[in-house]
Amino acid sequence: MENYIQIQDLHKTYMVHHKPFPVLKGIDLSVRKGEIFGIIGFSGAGKSTLARCINRLETPDSGSIMVDGTDMLKLSGKELRKQRSRIGMVFQNFNLFEAKTVYGNIAYPLELMHTDQKQIQKRVLETAGMVGLENKLEAYPGSLSGGQKQRVGIARALVNSPSVLLSDEATSALDPQTTIQILDLLKEINKKTGITILMITHELDAIKYTCSRMAVLEEGRMIETGSVNDIFHNPESRTGALFAKVFLEFQKGMEVSDGAGI
Repeated sequence: MENYIQIQDLHKTYMVHHKPFPVLKGIDLSVRKGEIFGIIGFSGAGKSTLARCINRLETPDSGSIMVDGTDMLKLSGKELRKQRSRIGMVFQNFNLFEAKTVYGNIAYPLELMHTDQKQIQKRVLETAGMVGLENKLEAYPGSLSGGQKQRVGIARALVNSPSVLLSDEATSALDPQTTIQILDLLKEINKKTGITILMITHELDAIKYTCSRMAVLEEGRMIETGSVNDIFHNPESRTGALFAKVFLEFQKGMEVSDGAGI
């Protein structure tokens, strides 16, 4: 299967108190067309910076980011805006406009592109239906649950019909039941549309539930890549092993709380 996202030797450094602080240190990554690929790492590993580099909200210092054969780092102006519209992004804290309705939030990316109003209405209704919000279009974010807010965020990310969806800690602020609902929604959208999804998280259970392949990011370096089962059962890195151990301990705790084995 062809690689849809190809990242090679990606570097990004910030200046902190007038001193260089490397965040990405030679990232290499290949993501296949139509797959849900997981990237796991602790806070500060560089996950969000990597996501923001892929859609060019941040500009890397060096390296290359190919998305469907297009080098994102060689684009600017109108070409960059057009390519960026093909990469949707879902955030941990929803990033909704509180003064806009659900309809207004979903429509916002299309309005920025000066899309015809009839086309905006068509796409908003289609996308809201896809995430189960067709009856909430006139509601404001303040009246929505966390899961509903994230559905608005997903709909907004999909309204431009992107080929790639970046999910940056999209379930981290949600309770376990709502997390499963959102993950099921992402899997359903992937199955229906064939969209390539990059799931960036610190939650191994979310990756294990959703992805078939994954990578482990540690201190700005991609230290392990492979199938979820291989990394879960036979991790080659200290970080991968630690995530697997925490996950297993959490599962044991859940079994005891549910009465299993008592």
